[in-house]
Amino acid sequence: MRTQGGSPADETFVRSYLLTGGRTRPRHVLGLATVLEVGPGRSGSGQPEECEQILALCRERRRSVTELAGRLGRPVPAVKILISDLLDADALVVPVTAAFATPGTDEAAGPTPQLLAALAAGLKRKWPDAIPCPQAG
Repeated sequence: MRTQGGSPADETFVRSYLLTGGRTRPRHVLGLATVLEVGPGRSGSGQPEECEQILALCRERRRSVTELAGRLGRPVPAVKILISDLLDADALVVPVTAAFATPGTDEAAGPTPQLLAALAAGLKRKWPDAIPCPQAG
């Protein structure tokens, strides 16, 4: 149902406005690459069907904010608001993993000496005239 002179872009804007209840900002800070997975909670009644779609996608596997927006065909800001609602309900969570976790354990191991040597070599190639910092060790 398009109004006279209305464009598909106008319909998308109105639909997003209704989808988010007029809100323009999420309550949580979410980056485009923020990864989400299903949590122990449930989405509230009266949530848009997109919330159920987000949960269904995240049940399959962890998804990023960008991937969810793309799969839903909705603007990222609107999807962030829906994700924020689901985070408030504990229906979604942002998994926290150790950056250098050893597979099969909960212990965090530091970077390997080989990784540090490769990093140092790359930095020396990039900035050959850099002066070493005495505190760096």
